[in-house]
Amino acid sequence: MITTSHLSYAYPGQQEIFFPDLNCADNEHALVLGSSGTGKTTFLHLLGGLVSPSKGEIMIGSTPIHTLKGKHLDKFRGQHIGLIFQRPHFIKSINAIDNLLLAQHLSGIKPDVHHAHHLLERLAIPHKSKSYTYTMSTGEQQRLAIARALINKPTLILADEPSSALDDENCIRMITLLQQIASEEKSNLIVVTHDSRITSLIDKKLYLKVHQKAPVDH
Repeated sequence: MITTSHLSYAYPGQQEIFFPDLNCADNEHALVLGSSGTGKTTFLHLLGGLVSPSKGEIMIGSTPIHTLKGKHLDKFRGQHIGLIFQRPHFIKSINAIDNLLLAQHLSGIKPDVHHAHHLLERLAIPHKSKSYTYTMSTGEQQRLAIARALINKPTLILADEPSSALDDENCIRMITLLQQIASEEKSNLIVVTHDSRITSLIDKKLYLKVHQKAPVDH
């Protein structure tokens, strides 16, 4: 379960952004939609604990993530949140499978080679397990980024424009696979996108607007 309440964020010297409340039940999936400049990526970063809100609350299960700081936040994020960014970043000096195992190690989880290979198999890149990431295609890197986000079996999976570098066939396949794995792991899946190809694949939607007004308490 993930909920937000009266959430806002302000970049230095800029107007405060107010976000509509999000309410996702256990295992529910949602799309966050909006035109450029509405704060879609900022909203995702707030949910992932990458930035702290100016105001408001973020609950992931029973944990108020907006109150966590430092190593406590890092540990919670590593063990409970899987992040898929628009442009994946990897450790270039180690191969694909070791990038997955490192993500487990850094989160204090015992590396599970079998699970790592299973994810690569699910994402159709098992043959790239020993490849260095800079030798992989953009699509292969995106699939590896998804595997890394899923390696710790997170409570919450956050994906920022995950289909932007994919053609139509691979776009649908990737979103469908993300949904399947999230459902199997009983995880919440939140996808930030402006990609019209996937809006029909997830029913629950949260729309962000430019200059969203502060919510009024009743």
